[in-house]
Amino acid sequence: MKIEAIYVSPGHNFFGRHGQQAEQHAIATVETVECVAGRGLRGDRFFDYKAGYAGQITFFSLEVHAALQAAFALPRLCASAYRRNVLIRGADLTGLIGRDFEIQGVVFRGVAECKPCYWMDGAVAPGAEAWLKGRGGLRAQILNDGWLHRKSGP
Repeated sequence: MKIEAIYVSPGHNFFGRHGQQAEQHAIATVETVECVAGRGLRGDRFFDYKAGYAGQITFFSLEVHAALQAAFALPRLCASAYRRNVLIRGADLTGLIGRDFEIQGVVFRGVAECKPCYWMDGAVAPGAEAWLKGRGGLRAQILNDGWLHRKSGP
């Protein structure tokens, strides 16, 4: 499993905004991020959200992103549009639900699919929510403190 990109945002654009306008909090691409056990990613909107929260960190697949780009003819779509934290290559995220796994010395527990919501149709393209069902990414809990780094190379 290789980290292709890491994203954090200080605020929620969609989460908890049902029936309201989306917010406009930028999502930043970072080279490293601090993972704090049981709390989340330092500097991200879900840091200290609530005890035991399933989405302390979210993962999304580069392969799913590429397939969506092709399916919707969106070659310039940035993976940050999904508002997941870590874009990875080479892992079956669905297979990690209910399992502990390690990346760069940080241990995570895969909790559930990061189910796409209706906001995806506006943030990505009409039909994106339906297309992403079953492949929307992974919500995970952080089990030990550490740092994740986007690495260059294979």
